[in-house]
Amino acid sequence: MAIDNLLSKLDHVRRTNHGRWIAKCPAHDDSRASLSIRELDDGRILVHDFAGCSTENVLGAVGLTFSDLMPDVVGEYKRKESGPFSAADALRCVSFEVMLVATYANKMASGQKLGVADKERLLLASSRIRGALQGAGL
Repeated sequence: MAIDNLLSKLDHVRRTNHGRWIAKCPAHDDSRASLSIRELDDGRILVHDFAGCSTENVLGAVGLTFSDLMPDVVGEYKRKESGPFSAADALRCVSFEVMLVATYANKMASGQKLGVADKERLLLASSRIRGALQGAGL
C-alpha cells in the first residue's frame, strides 16, 4: 500500500481520523507535527505541510515522488466521464456566441453590410453553436 510506504518513512506519525494522519515534516526541522496526510477513497494520497514546505520537497526528503501518491491500479481506474468544461461554462460560451449572432442579425436587419472579418466570425459562432448542440445530443 502506498500510504503505508509513506507513513513508514515519517517520524511521530499520529492518526487523527479515518484516512488522516499528522507527522513531523521531513523537509525541515519540525519541532511539532506540521505535516498533514490524507488518503482518499480512490487510493490517492494528499500531503500538505502547514509550515510551508512544498509537497515535492517533503516527498524528496523521504525518497518518494508524486507518482508514489497515486494508486497502483491502472486498468481498473477510470476517469469520471465528463466533458472538459462544466455545463455552466459551456452555457456561458454558447450564450456569448448567441449574443454575437444576434448583434450581427440586428446589423443586417438595419441594412448594414458585414465585412469579411465579420462574416468569418459569424460563421465561427454558428459552427460553435452547432457543435454545442451536437455535443448535448440535440
